Amino acid sequence: MLLPSVAILLYLSRKYEVPDHWYPQDLQARARVDEYLAWQHTALRSSCTRAMWQKQMMFPVFLGEQVPPETLASTLAELDRCLQLLEDKFLKDQDFVAGPHISVADLVAITELMHPVSAGCQVFRSRPKLAAWRQRVEAEVGKDLFQEAHAAVMKVEDLPPADPAIKEKLKPSVQCLLQ
Repeated sequence: MLLPSVAILLYLSRKYEVPDHWYPQDLQARARVDEYLAWQHTALRSSCTRAMWQKQMMFPVFLGEQVPPETLASTLAELDRCLQLLEDKFLKDQDFVAGPHISVADLVAITELMHPVSAGCQVFRSRPKLAAWRQRVEAEVGKDLFQEAHAAVMKVEDLPPADPAIKEKLKPSVQCLLQ
């Protein structure tokens, strides 16, 4: 199952005559993009979202509660495993996720990675391959557009605390983010 945002990106890539590198016509190249999109939905997306919510967003800022340290440590270890797989399986020794050119896979990947970055996770610090890839993605889309695209998520600390009634209502549904 694809996320609505991924489905929208693929739809727009097919509907409009975008440069081929975004969603290649070549079946092998397209399969590489599709492979990444399927993997990120169940692996990278989950660990990036949980890291952001546990470390800074929903629990500490919105609900005003800290996540148990062992839970956060487990989440950050899973994020680290996903980052390693992103480097080893998808980036390998190439410039972008699906090969020598930027694609929708790179846009989806960088968007996911900016979530834990917004929570203070240094996902690029000890990963030169990942950091160099990030710089290439930013250069390809343009620094201003890159920053504009991530402006909202980078201001997560500006969220006001939840109203006590909303806080109680949300608690049961956000427990899955502690797993």
